[in-house]
Amino acid sequence: MIKVSRKTNETDISVELNLYGTGQANIDTGVPFLDHMLDQVARHGLMNLTIKCDGDTQIDDHHSVEDTGITLGQAFVKAVGDKNGFTRYGHSYVPLDEALSRVVLDLSGRPSLDLNVSFTRAMIGTFDVDLISEFFQGFVNHALITLHIDNLKGVNSHHQAETIFKAFGRALRMAITKDERQKGIIPSTKGSL
Repeated sequence: MIKVSRKTNETDISVELNLYGTGQANIDTGVPFLDHMLDQVARHGLMNLTIKCDGDTQIDDHHSVEDTGITLGQAFVKAVGDKNGFTRYGHSYVPLDEALSRVVLDLSGRPSLDLNVSFTRAMIGTFDVDLISEFFQGFVNHALITLHIDNLKGVNSHHQAETIFKAFGRALRMAITKDERQKGIIPSTKGSL
């Protein structure tokens, strides 16, 4: 179990992460839709995840969403260590009714986000869909991964978002899977990631 805390003038966040869990989640970011999405990541990634965020949501949800991504990314990079024996790459396609998303990632050590989503609405309830990119950018920058997210189709913005987060969890699960044939080997010709 990895524990990371981060406190700024805008947020106070704690994250506990077990990459090889059972999909249990206890999430309270103060942003209910983000909680729902992170629950999907934990369940589909089969990782145990506890997140508590006290943020300045009286202003808006931006700081809480972005800083949760940052802190989760910090926990993730700490949990994966040198990536010895990992599969390294992960990908997943996830449908939900009319929506379909693809997520492909590399535990590359090089932060890069390519997000291609045309949400059909700007808001999902009270949640601004622009914040999804802020979450993933914060995560990528601190988890040091390359992440490609493509929503291939969808009419319902909630379904679009949910397929993205479910596919993200499943792609992470694939990438951190230990490959017995790579035991004791860093999955890179450079010898480090």
